[in-house]
Amino acid sequence: MQAYVYKSQRKPDTYLYLAARDDFGCLPQPLLASLQPLVFVLDVALTAERTLARTDPAAVRANLAGCGFHLQVPPLPDGRTDRDDD
Repeated sequence: MQAYVYKSQRKPDTYLYLAARDDFGCLPQPLLASLQPLVFVLDVALTAERTLARTDPAAVRANLAGCGFHLQVPPLPDGRTDRDDD
């Protein structure tokens, strides 16, 4: 699966993964407005062997297949992410 990654210029360390390049139509309009402007940074093949620095590639693949996008946000100040169990 191919993913196209965009960096938000408004929200630091926030990245948007899309299933199709420049296909912003799959995002809710309020979310898109909160992230813009967006700058394309890379395209990446999300193979089973692929690792990503701050997000689970399996979750990215599932989100891309399900809704067409995945939003990667920075970790909380204490280092936790939304994937951590409390």
